This record gives sequence, C-alpha cells and structure tokens, in this order.
Amino acid sequence: MHNEKKAIAALIAISITSFLVPFVGSSLNLALPHIARDLGMNAVTLSLVVSAYLLVCAMFQMSAARIGDLLGRRKIYILGIALFSVGSLLCGIAWSPASLIIFRALTGIGSAMMFGTAMAILVTLFPTQKRGLILGINSAVVYFALASGPFLGGILAHNFGWRSIFFICFVAGFIAILTSLAVIDEEWREAQNEPFDVKGSLVYAFSLFAMIYGLSLMPNLESWLLLLCGVIAAVAFVIYEKRCCYPILDLNLFSGNRTFRFSTIAAMINYLTIAAPTFLLSLYLQIVRGLDAQQAGFFLMLQPIAQIIFTLLAGRWSERIDPSRIATGGMIFVSLAILGLCFLTPTTAWTQLIGILIFFGVGFGMFASPNTNVIMNSVDKKYYGMASAVTGTARLIGQASSIAIATLAIHIYLGVAEVSASNQEAFMKSLHLTCVIFSGFCLFGIYASAARFYKWQP
Repeated sequence: MHNEKKAIAALIAISITSFLVPFVGSSLNLALPHIARDLGMNAVTLSLVVSAYLLVCAMFQMSAARIGDLLGRRKIYILGIALFSVGSLLCGIAWSPASLIIFRALTGIGSAMMFGTAMAILVTLFPTQKRGLILGINSAVVYFALASGPFLGGILAHNFGWRSIFFICFVAGFIAILTSLAVIDEEWREAQNEPFDVKGSLVYAFSLFAMIYGLSLMPNLESWLLLLCGVIAAVAFVIYEKRCCYPILDLNLFSGNRTFRFSTIAAMINYLTIAAPTFLLSLYLQIVRGLDAQQAGFFLMLQPIAQIIFTLLAGRWSERIDPSRIATGGMIFVSLAILGLCFLTPTTAWTQLIGILIFFGVGFGMFASPNTNVIMNSVDKKYYGMASAVTGTARLIGQASSIAIATLAIHIYLGVAEVSASNQEAFMKSLHLTCVIFSGFCLFGIYASAARFYKWQP
C-alpha cells in the first residue's frame, strides 16, 4: 500500500509537468500579439519563439532519454523540471527578442529531459494491468492543458501581462520539483556502465533540426535543401548506429519488433492528421463563417473536451480489451473526421461541424494513450526511456509535417496573399486538398495500427 501511494503521488507530480508544457504552448498563441508589442518583434522573430522550443526539444529528447538510462531517470527528470522552471522564469524577465528566444530554447532542453524520462518512470511504477488507466489519466491532463491554455492564457495576458504565464509556470515547476524529490526515490540506471554515443547523438540532432526546420520553411527553396541535408544525415545516422556497440537509438526496436515499429508509424500518422485540421478549422470558422477569435476558440474546445472524456474511457477499456484494437478504432474515427472535412463548404450545417470536432476528439482520445501503452509494453524495461523518446519525437515530426502540408496547400492556391474573406474560395480549395492528402495517410495509419494484431497472409 505504501508503494502504491508513492506511485500515485509520483503520477500527480508527473501530471503537473505534463500540464505545464502544453499549457505554455497553447496559452502563448493568444499572448504572442502582446509579446510582439512589448518587445518590438516582427512575424519572423515571433515565430522563432515557438519554433526554437520545438526544435530544441526534438533534437535533445533522444539524448536526454539515453543519459537518463546512464545516470538515472529520476535525476534527469528532476533536472529537466529545474531547467524548464528556470527557463520559464527567465522568459518572464526577458528584455529583448533574442533573450526570449534563447530562454525558450532552454525550456526546450528541460522539456526534452522530462519527455525522455517521465513516461518511462510511470510505466515502471505501475503494473502492466494498470498502465492503460495511468497513461489515460496522464494524457487527459495534457488535453485539459491544451483546452484550458487559450482561455486561461488569454485571461492572464489581458489582466496581468504575458510575463505572468511564465511566472506561474516557474512556481508550478518548483512545486513539481519538491513533490518529485519526495515521492520518486529510485534512479533506474538501466545502462549504468555503458558509454554515451556522442557522434550518433550529434548526427541525430542535426538530422532532426534540418528536417523539422526545413518543414517549417515550406515551400521555399531553403526548405528543400534543408530536407535533403536532413535525409542524408538520417541515412548516415542509420549506417553508423548499426555499427555502434552502444547506440543512442537501438534500431533493432524497429527491425526486430513488429509491434513497436507499426505503433510508432501509427502515432506519427495520427499526429500528422490531427495538427493541421485544427489550424485550418480555426481559419475556416473566422474567415469563412465570420466568427470572432473568442467564439471560434470556444467552438473548437469541443474537440479537447471529447478527447479528455474518451482518453479516460480508453484507459479503462484497455484493462479488458487489447489496446491495439482500441487505438485502431480511434484511428478510424479520426479518418471519418478527416473525410468529413473533405466535403466542408461555406454553408455546412453547424451540427455537422460539431460532429466532425467530436469525431476528432473521440478518435484521438481513443488512440493516444492505448497506443502509448502498446509501445511501452512492447519493449523491455531497459528500453523504456528510448521508447518514450521515440514516441515524443514521432509526435513532433508528425505535427511539423502536418502544418507543412497545410502551408504548402495554402501556398499553391493563395501564393503569398493573406488569408482573408476576399479569397475564401481559394482557401477552401487548399483545405480540401490538405484533407484529401490526409485521408490517404489515414488509410495507411489504420493499416499500421491494425497490422500490430493481425498479420495478412500472402
């Protein structure tokens, strides 16, 4: 009972940090205009506030997970909270655009350390039969942060200034550190006497930087050059890791583990097909349907609310039903929602729009935590940190690819023109093209998810 209470206390501590990271990201979306006015930032430098965090988090997540395996996951996790908290405090007192971007990058390093170890700690603390529920609770916290971020962030930025968002995160992070120190008392050094793969980690980081940053610049010529460099670096990374005795990423997890391979592919496709539609729907509601930003925000909250409900339900269901099947059902719901967007018009009934948002919420709620449960259960505990980092990286690559595809579609029909009511017809064509492309990805996502538990015979 004592160990169970400590495990629950650890879940609460980890849930605090699971809330903080997406809360900052979603709340900053409404605070960006305030930041721009206060620090005199243009659109390019303002975008770096967001992209610097995402890039650094993706680049260092795998390295952080590996260092956790070497030095202790608890140690790296708590140090990650500390870096995120200090970085948040520094962001709150930033005096220039450059300082804010640098400090956001620092929070990205802290987030990478947390993401690379938190999931591994959770699945270690709880028995297999309870992992579905625990991962469901943790995912529900993330969705609550995403849903409440714009609302709470808007209140904080309007009444207390944008800096208050970072100050609150610093205080909450400090509380999480104290709680984690008190209730997490194991280090879990799964690879204590092994060396750290410095060369592999550098090539891996450069490859992700080139690909994710290249995607963010689509469709400029520089983006294609960066993507090419990223692919070349990725190939070099694979060749080197196959020859490395102690790799930062054990490629046998993919080549020799069917469940892990298909689950990771399904996760990346799921994040790819859900990130851009939310972005496009926000533009559709404001530009085509005439809602203001606040009305559109409240309307879009239907999706995360449905996600929270079905994430908790999916966690319960996965105790009795194969989580692979639940996740596949979720992927089917997402596919149906994407299909509905393919037929969206300027006069689509509001009830149909509500149905699409609920389908998105149900689908992602059914998919995320069961899929993570499958991934973590498919590997030995020695690889928990690595599997956690792979899952986080798949999420970031999927989200970056999603926005890149939507941006490219908009560029095809609108060029460099601003999206406005005067060119809503061109915008609708770009929305339809994006969703047709995503529909194809969804079919492959359903196959990848189902292939884990059903093998087609030739």
